[in-house]
Amino acid sequence: MTGTGATAATGPQMLVGLGMGMVVLVALVLRTRVPVFLALIVAASITGLVGGLPGPAVVGSIASGFGSTLGTIGIVIGLGVMMGQVLEATGAARRMALSFLRLAGKGREDAALAATGYVVSIPIFCDSGFVILSPIARALSRATGRSVVTLGVALASGLVATHHAVPPTPGPLAAAGLFGVDVGVMILWGLALAAPLVVVNVLYARWIGRRIYQVPDPHGDGWVRVRDEAEARRVLGLGASPSAVGAGMDESGLPSAGRAFAPVVVPLLLIFANTALAALGARGAWADALLFLGSPIIAVGIGLVLALYGVGGRMTRPEAIRVMEDGMKSAGIILLVTGAGGALGQVLRDSRTGDYVAGLIARTPLPPVLLPFLVATFVRLVQGSGTVAMITSASITAPILATADVNPAIAAQAAALGAMVFSYFNDSYFWVVNRLLGIDEVEEQVRVWSVPTTIGWAVSAVLVTVLSFVVPR
Repeated sequence: MTGTGATAATGPQMLVGLGMGMVVLVALVLRTRVPVFLALIVAASITGLVGGLPGPAVVGSIASGFGSTLGTIGIVIGLGVMMGQVLEATGAARRMALSFLRLAGKGREDAALAATGYVVSIPIFCDSGFVILSPIARALSRATGRSVVTLGVALASGLVATHHAVPPTPGPLAAAGLFGVDVGVMILWGLALAAPLVVVNVLYARWIGRRIYQVPDPHGDGWVRVRDEAEARRVLGLGASPSAVGAGMDESGLPSAGRAFAPVVVPLLLIFANTALAALGARGAWADALLFLGSPIIAVGIGLVLALYGVGGRMTRPEAIRVMEDGMKSAGIILLVTGAGGALGQVLRDSRTGDYVAGLIARTPLPPVLLPFLVATFVRLVQGSGTVAMITSASITAPILATADVNPAIAAQAAALGAMVFSYFNDSYFWVVNRLLGIDEVEEQVRVWSVPTTIGWAVSAVLVTVLSFVVPR
């Protein structure tokens, strides 16, 4: 084998290097106090050295991969996290929820909450989004007599779907960068793939809500378990007809719907315009202006400005700075992990391990798109973080699939959606959802949240596999 900085190495040697790197990565994450960022760098070093790269070349690959990855998406991650923090602090997310609820009307509160989560989680982490919006699910349960489990699972499902599939959430954004996919294309595919996952899980939410029928205690902060909606209405003193959607919810101080949605919708529209114009090869002053404004860095920056001055106009300068600094703190570790994932991917490219594994896969009946999907699944199950699973999977498999007959956007989505599998005890979102819905029994916790994430994962596997055959590279 020859290549830039590479020494001769056999195929088995490259596989041993990759295997040792992955074993060390998992062991460091699970069994030590070493942070994921450092674990990825160590794994990249072992993979390169054992796989045939000389020491100086390994260092060069790590530095090159780290810098090139963050050069394309690092700024977008930082701006997106800060924008989400502003929307969270100003009540914009709650306003979006109330807007969807009034649009949906009575009897469709679960669908409205799912739609809210679908939009809100594009710039806001799903954990934060559920904390912010779960009081609305509780209030709706009290006002309508519907099971809070139905409403909460629908909301959580909407949040988790776009969290896994749609940039500028860091996981799918990093996957897009590592696979070399245009951000606008990744957003379009993410929105399309997340929608059926939400629909399926709303149906599951209705089913599980009838079996775990729980409503807020009208005399305290706890919960009451009932048999059905009729008993729930009697317990809550609702009478024959539930209250109007959104009745009794405090809306004081919330921004208008237009101002609340603008920081999310405007950047998406600009990025879509950029993608469409680039695909058409449009030229001219207007096209150049839209291509500039629709570049992800500029578009998300505009979203942050709209958030600051549209919904955050009442914040003082110190308050605004504090909110954005909180966002920058949470973005820091994401940037480091994303860059380290890029470093691992570059080592795999430079050592030619990716090319070798790609040849092995091409000789098997396994659809290539399932490789990033299954790697993300494994990493998510062993260490719990969806974002880390997406980045790790994309880092390992992007070089392998570089020459495979699979569309890079579908492969990037496979890496993102494969990380949705069976949320359980090592996933913080598992605890956020169950605790805020008052679910204490382990068996019920699994039914309330582990099962719907696995349903979404299974549907995703079918979707990306089918798309890999019908969407050309």
